[in-house]
Amino acid sequence: MNHFQYRDGRLFAEDVAIAEIAAAVGTPFYCYSTATLTRHYEAMASALARVQGRICYAVKANSNQAVIRTLANLGAGADVVSEGEARRAIAAGVPASDIVFSGVGKTRAEMRFAINAGIGQFNVESVGELDVLNQVAIELNQTATVVFRVNPDVDAQTHEKISTGRKEDKFGVDIDLAPELFQRATSMTGIDPVGLAVHIGSQLTTLDPFREAFTRVAGMVETLRAAGHIVTRLDLGGGLGIVYDGEVPPEPDDYAAVVAETVGDLGVELTFEPGRVLVGNAGILVTSVIQVKETATKRFVVVDAAMNDFIRPTLYDAVHAAAPVNENPGSDTQTAEIVGPVCETGDILASDVQLPALTENDLLYLKSAGAYGAVMASSYNSRQLIPEIMVNHAEFSIIRPRPSFDALLSLDHMPNWL
Repeated sequence: MNHFQYRDGRLFAEDVAIAEIAAAVGTPFYCYSTATLTRHYEAMASALARVQGRICYAVKANSNQAVIRTLANLGAGADVVSEGEARRAIAAGVPASDIVFSGVGKTRAEMRFAINAGIGQFNVESVGELDVLNQVAIELNQTATVVFRVNPDVDAQTHEKISTGRKEDKFGVDIDLAPELFQRATSMTGIDPVGLAVHIGSQLTTLDPFREAFTRVAGMVETLRAAGHIVTRLDLGGGLGIVYDGEVPPEPDDYAAVVAETVGDLGVELTFEPGRVLVGNAGILVTSVIQVKETATKRFVVVDAAMNDFIRPTLYDAVHAAAPVNENPGSDTQTAEIVGPVCETGDILASDVQLPALTENDLLYLKSAGAYGAVMASSYNSRQLIPEIMVNHAEFSIIRPRPSFDALLSLDHMPNWL
């Protein structure tokens, strides 16, 4: 459930009319609902309570500090994949000890920052990374707490570009190498190896891949313990899908049941890294019609949002439902393609959408845009980044303003010979 609903034909975010926000800040913009963020977090936290799991929100899904703080205030830690994300999480109020540092390419500088900040856990993905982290920790006279991200060679049955648990993917180490890594780590003075991590992909809509991956990890825990290693933590990642276009993803309670079934008897501390499932349906993208262009074969609705603002449809062939902000259920509709003004054929936000007659400045919105939307935006075509708005009951706040063109141009610096 989300808190974007029509009232008397007008779309509201909680108790704020979307048209009122558009009049105040202009379009396009992202709008997030505090009530939806809260509802989704509490549903996940309640389900995972049966396995005593802790939630570390995957910041890459939406890194606005207001979103992070909203979730942190509910009890979430953070899962980060860069120094920048770690800094955002700390600035938003997440204790460093509640942060998990994931990612396949941590630099020495990032490792130094994370160790000095007191980051609670490193998810190590290669022998080379382990060796470098040990060197950095020794240089700082510190010890890094480590879990090894294993690759269980499980197909997540999701989009090719967001599947991360197969042998051909760049993530993790072959699960069969875990005993060798643990043994190597136990001789390192800068490393404290405590467990394993696994993350097989994003937007999973069936539980079978989770069950297969978690079962393999459970078997490896037993193997490690039989070899004399102490295993106290499992990081089971994220990846639970949401509804975009008729999907029927598993409920959090069903997901938790699989966790209990596969690893519930291991006596380990469990960490989870949900991202999309917490924020995806908590956000929408609002845009205005520039013009309607009719050709011999198509009806194009050209809007002021574009692929640089929301790249998921172009990058992942993602389908996002679209509708008018001002509902007119009695109007006849026609098939249309919603496109932006960027000079790319791939600048398509939604295809085969049934829309009523539209004119300049009419408002449309794309649903389920809270994850991997603003966080992946760019200023391609020298377009301004668009605002992010957060709603809480009858209030709204600009949580990232639209930069001016002067601010955009000021990022460039002329060399002294020009």
